[in-house]
Amino acid sequence: MLIWFLPLFLFLLLIGLPVFFCLLAAPGALLWLNGQERDLTLLYRNLYNGMDSFPLMAIPFFMLAGELMNRGGITLRLVEFSQALMGHLRGGLAQVNILSSILFAGLSGSAVADTSALGSMLIPAMEREGYSRKFAAAVTAASSVIGPIIPPSGIMIIYAYVMGESVAALFLAGIVPGILVGVGLMVMVRAMADRYELPAARRVVFDTVEIGAMERWFSFGLVRLNLGLLLMQFVPLGEGAGAQMKWLAFLGAVLFAHGLMLGLRRVVSPAFRTICKRAVVPLQTPVLILGGILAGVFTPTEAAAVAVAYALLISFLVLGSMRLADLPQVFSRAGITSAVVLLLVGAAMSFKTVVSLSHAPEQLADFILTLSENPLILLFLINLLLFVVGMFLDAGPAIIILGPILGPVFTDLGVESVHFAIIMCVNLTVGLATPPMGLVLFVAAAVSQERVTTIAKAILPFLAIEIAVIFLITFVPAISLTIPRLTGFLN
Repeated sequence: MLIWFLPLFLFLLLIGLPVFFCLLAAPGALLWLNGQERDLTLLYRNLYNGMDSFPLMAIPFFMLAGELMNRGGITLRLVEFSQALMGHLRGGLAQVNILSSILFAGLSGSAVADTSALGSMLIPAMEREGYSRKFAAAVTAASSVIGPIIPPSGIMIIYAYVMGESVAALFLAGIVPGILVGVGLMVMVRAMADRYELPAARRVVFDTVEIGAMERWFSFGLVRLNLGLLLMQFVPLGEGAGAQMKWLAFLGAVLFAHGLMLGLRRVVSPAFRTICKRAVVPLQTPVLILGGILAGVFTPTEAAAVAVAYALLISFLVLGSMRLADLPQVFSRAGITSAVVLLLVGAAMSFKTVVSLSHAPEQLADFILTLSENPLILLFLINLLLFVVGMFLDAGPAIIILGPILGPVFTDLGVESVHFAIIMCVNLTVGLATPPMGLVLFVAAAVSQERVTTIAKAILPFLAIEIAVIFLITFVPAISLTIPRLTGFLN
């Protein structure tokens, strides 16, 4: 009888009950009807146990870092930088929208935060430039799904927590797929530019943009430090090189980087240099997070806390764009958003308990294997299943429910576990922008004051690109596995 928990869950979802209550009510009701009252305590105890996890602490920290950076005016700097790079193209502001999402993905890891932060600025700006409101909202919603793919990513943290995978490996595996989604969307905008006569942006570089002395020197140091560290990787130091030799090599690399920067000053305009300097501070965030994790300096959870500390430092001391009076609202917004995510994770872990009691994973695995023994055909079918699931269920709960069911099946068939994780995460993330229940569609509708159905029609060409990228990732494993292998995070 317990196997009926899934149809009941879908029924409750379709009649409009919030996902959190669906995840608890459906299995709870069937346990009670089945006379398994003792298991009810296990169900609701797991609601807390599912949230009581050190790795999951990274989620509220990343949420808080994103809120601090948005409030501190960092989002505006990314938009200006994107405008300076791509604003001269036909359909320039649409391209700026997508590039801003790629850059913003390295700060928050949230599609909803991307849609609300960038949409509130870019949708009105695109409308003033001559774009239709539905098109502007559709581009914003479609590009926002890049947020949870490029690290840091909340859903990848959840997947790693549930399936026992390396967070660092998943973060690294998401870099190329996320960039591929962004490039695909840019190609689609370029293809639509002439056909629909999309306008070119009138203003490429803002001449009136200024930069404070503190931020100027902070950016000056960060650029040379990062470039010096990068150049250090090409210095042929032997294994027996001492600390003094390494420091001398690093100093030489930094001086060489300084020379390169002085050479570039002659090529670009002063206004363009100012905009690039203003973008250095926010773009340091993903470098700090990934660099610290890869170097073994801190764990992903500690990296999230470091990101918060960095956001506070630059917002208060470097940029001077925040006051103490702003913090209560920032903490409140981050707390509410984190509570929603963690409650869904806890409820999904409880739901997972009944999944295991019902033996549904074994039955579904047997059914999958009866369809075909060819992993490629099964991956194609599973992509269709995940796409449908993503239309109705949020990515976090879907991963917790389906990950333990599907992951072991495909691992046994020879599919690399990190590869399957990326397939699942990207597919369910695209579901956030897929009608009828795509969450970012509703956020984009609220920001743009446009109807969800109108945005859903306008987003279809972009969804086609994202689906094509999903299948490309599925059947070309090297796209997601190359970077983890090169860095030693994939055995």
